Amino acid sequence: MLPAYITHPDCALHEMGAHHPECPERLGAINDMLLVKGLLDYMHPYDAPLATPEQLAHAHSSLYVSELMAASPAEGYHKVDPDTDMNPFTVRAALRAAGSVVLATDLVLTGDAPSAFCCVRPPGHHAQRDAAMGFCFFNNVAVGIRHALTQHGLQRVALIDFDVHHGNGSEDIFRGDERVLMCSIFEQGIYPFTGENATGPNMVNVGLPSRSGSDKFREAVTSHWLPALDAFKPELIYVSAGFDGHREDDMGNLALVEADYEWVTKKIMAVAERHCQGRVISCLEGGYVLSPLARSVAAHVKVLIGAD
Repeated sequence: MLPAYITHPDCALHEMGAHHPECPERLGAINDMLLVKGLLDYMHPYDAPLATPEQLAHAHSSLYVSELMAASPAEGYHKVDPDTDMNPFTVRAALRAAGSVVLATDLVLTGDAPSAFCCVRPPGHHAQRDAAMGFCFFNNVAVGIRHALTQHGLQRVALIDFDVHHGNGSEDIFRGDERVLMCSIFEQGIYPFTGENATGPNMVNVGLPSRSGSDKFREAVTSHWLPALDAFKPELIYVSAGFDGHREDDMGNLALVEADYEWVTKKIMAVAERHCQGRVISCLEGGYVLSPLARSVAAHVKVLIGAD
């Protein structure tokens, strides 16, 4: 029984124009690095299915979903917000990205995979219940979590988000949902300029100043995340895995390195071993400079699949 590696060629067809940082090449760089490192030899590949309207409705309003699909252009681009565009393939890519986490949930909860990494795009953690923003259209992890709660009957699910940007969309969807504990660390004072004030008791938000670096990041995990997670005792853990906090990525300024992503993944896996039989589902979020992105994902996946 191997960990699942879920992706799809459709995810590379969505693009938002030349020089946009959220580019199709991100997935190729990750796949190549995992291949070179030999990590794909220890994972079972799956094609991401298309999320169904019913699955999307657990996290998004039906009106939003229908309006987004209707806005899909026949050619060229349709602007959703100042930095987020749709091309003719965006909806299909977004449906694959959300569907990947649904599939991962089914595989892990039925015992067909011990863990899963969803190598998909567009990302999702800025997508709110009724709005696309920040390169995101459907909230992939939220769709998967609500599938675990509604279809598999789980009562306690943790969402861990270490993207450099606050996952405002995930917070919008899960605020007040006592079945979900969301733990996030992000850089203060950058897009989307939220997160400083948690919107509910199920939110553990830690904003860090620019250039905080490894020590403050690790202290925040140890002091804030781990006690909350152990008290919550999750039955399954999801990770919004953003790597744009790396010191070589100019989308943020936390000054993290690959070793930090390896370390935090070890901490997450230890919590999972204590409370949920090691069950962790990770989904790609940010990370826009190809080399540090690929290296950081490899460090993360190595621990996720137990190959460290």
